[in-house]
Amino acid sequence: MIENCTVCGGALALHFPEVRDPLTDEIFAIYRCRRCGLGHTVPQPEEMSPYYASQYYGNRHGFTSRKCLKRRLGFLDSAAKSGKTKKLLDVGCGDGSFLLAAKKAGWEVMGTELNPQPARDLGVDVKERIEKVPDGSQFDCITMWHTLEHMRDIKSILAQTSRLLNPEGRLFIAVPDNGGFQAKIFRHKWLHIDVPRHLYHFNAGSLNFCLQSAGYIIERQWHQEFEYDLLGWSQSALNCIMPDPNIFFDCLTGKQKGHGTSIILSNYVLGSFLTFLSLPAVAVGTMWGRGGTLIVEVRRCL
Repeated sequence: MIENCTVCGGALALHFPEVRDPLTDEIFAIYRCRRCGLGHTVPQPEEMSPYYASQYYGNRHGFTSRKCLKRRLGFLDSAAKSGKTKKLLDVGCGDGSFLLAAKKAGWEVMGTELNPQPARDLGVDVKERIEKVPDGSQFDCITMWHTLEHMRDIKSILAQTSRLLNPEGRLFIAVPDNGGFQAKIFRHKWLHIDVPRHLYHFNAGSLNFCLQSAGYIIERQWHQEFEYDLLGWSQSALNCIMPDPNIFFDCLTGKQKGHGTSIILSNYVLGSFLTFLSLPAVAVGTMWGRGGTLIVEVRRCL
């Protein structure tokens, strides 16, 4: 049982007493730090592998994968210095698709992933843990696309990235925004709350606190990733009215859970309709800085 915030040491207060894991049907709670606002999943299982079974993985971005990769590469190119070799480390690189795209765009790439083989099969250099990145390595950009919320020790991972980042380098982090409109409306039914895989739950204030504590300064921030935000609205709405969660999302990402044809069809039809209706909500969340995703570009304090 976690009694105090693992980042600032502040007291924790109960936020959601019961949050269901859609994969295992286990129940967890979320506590929020009274001081920095960081949300903590409680309890945090000592062994996480059962929660990352094969049905967890799928086509993570569906039909929008190319748009997502192009946008993320644009972030890197806007931050990189011209006229020199560009080195990238992607922490939690998944299947390696982003690393492969960056490599084709001229970056010298390396990644970390607990299961490195799928990315290695694409021909990219991937370590099992960030601690295995060779001593003395320095990177122009480090990326953590929806990774930080999965990390057990936030302070340690941010200290590791600081050690590996060039003095003028940039760190990019994307996390679900628990201060956004989606999180406020759908609460424990929100698609991107995803306990217990998401050990921590950030809003803009708590993420900024963690980064400042690690010696980082935010340079730029964005409040939307279209693929995450759109499904965040439609699937979360379905979670409020359907007995079984995330079926529409599972259909789009190619995951199979043995649901009947009629259940799948009804979720798919209604989910498609809600997704279309969600387009204005994505635009409003983006304009007001309260989208479903928070992305920051940060640099080290010099």
